Amino acid sequence: MEIIEKYFADFTPNQQKQFEQLQGLYIEWNEKINVISRKDMENFYLHHVLHSLTIATTFEFQKNTNVMDLGCGGGFPGIPLAIFFPDTQFLMVDSINKKLQVVQEVANAIGLQNISIRHSRAEDIKDRKFETVISRAVAPLKDLWRWSKPLLKKYPTTNENAPNGLICLKGGDLTQEIQESECKPYIWSLNQFFQEAHFNEKFMLYQPMK
Repeated sequence: MEIIEKYFADFTPNQQKQFEQLQGLYIEWNEKINVISRKDMENFYLHHVLHSLTIATTFEFQKNTNVMDLGCGGGFPGIPLAIFFPDTQFLMVDSINKKLQVVQEVANAIGLQNISIRHSRAEDIKDRKFETVISRAVAPLKDLWRWSKPLLKKYPTTNENAPNGLICLKGGDLTQEIQESECKPYIWSLNQFFQEAHFNEKFMLYQPMK
């Protein structure tokens, strides 16, 4: 938890408690349903929570807006961001139902009210629109944008930090992947935000809705 407080401050007592509860809950649920590599558990806050909060270093989700976590797995980046932005609604989407069970149980345990889940593939969602789609290491950018674009609504806002598009967290050499996607995303190296070596060669991409 100290690694989170190194970079973020001003949490409410409730947010502080929610973040503190996460590791114990994921250790417990990971024994039943494997959603996180066991070797990652000792670095849980660095590898998963802080990594998810990268998005909060640059973007500010607005009150009553809707965000979809595409391929949320065990709940990252959506759960940490839902704690960080309690007035934003997050839909956690995954095609594997048992992972969504973990998401729901963790959300229930910490009293997270702004999360809902849906067992679905992103391309099968026809009844919802979102200001932002977020994703972490799920698929190539070409596919993420193809799935996301029909789900995004044009969001008029005067806040330049309010995202309207796809935000994804990725690692490695992305040159070919970006070229094949035909997208022109904004790109941030995570070394800009965090000093730890874990974030070397990790990136945040933002493809705005035009």
